[in-house]
Amino acid sequence: MSPSRARRVAAWGVHAFTASGAVAGVLAILATVRGDVQTAFVAMAYTLFVDALDGTLARALEVKIVLPAIDGARLDDVVDFSTYVVVPAVFLMTRGLLPDAVAFPVVAAMVAASGYGFGRTDAKTADHFFTGFPSYWNIVVFYLHLLGWPPALNAAVLVLLTVLVFVPFRYVYPSRTPALRGLTVTLGGMWALACLWLLATLDAPSRTLVHLTLLYPVYYVALSLALWRRRVS
Repeated sequence: MSPSRARRVAAWGVHAFTASGAVAGVLAILATVRGDVQTAFVAMAYTLFVDALDGTLARALEVKIVLPAIDGARLDDVVDFSTYVVVPAVFLMTRGLLPDAVAFPVVAAMVAASGYGFGRTDAKTADHFFTGFPSYWNIVVFYLHLLGWPPALNAAVLVLLTVLVFVPFRYVYPSRTPALRGLTVTLGGMWALACLWLLATLDAPSRTLVHLTLLYPVYYVALSLALWRRRVS
């Protein structure tokens, strides 16, 4: 029995929602080039919102069954590479966050490493982890902008994370890793709301709130490390 028209429309809607992230990525690049940093980050935030929801919607609506000719996972990877990697790369190259002498090599290495990371067959494991640093470059550039570190330190952070793309350490997939998923999603939601407030007050963000929001990435890494140690022990 073929899927109903309503189910097909809903499935196409999920794919359109995923693809809208790429459109937002283009808007983020345009805003970056024009010097409109806040709009650029708003567009990046939208892409994160899309990525956080589209997989859940696709599974709930059984999109893979309703539209078997469309590979939603491939579409998601294409959109994610453009929004998580290419958009932040443009931001880094145009907003003065890196020393001029090394800006292009650092960004080029970041993009190339992320291409390798996305291309791995185990980039997302069967038990719902990411292998290697999962190219959260849009979040990284948001914090580099907020923290206002010296360009040389920014470059060092990017180089370290680029190297970590190749290290087969497993990172939590926030919405799917079973261990402490409820806590991870709840804390992630609180973190997202705090980041939205920082985005709304981007001209004069609270330094205290910036530092408090860093507790969630610390939790994320600590949980990933704990689960990895339990797995290898």
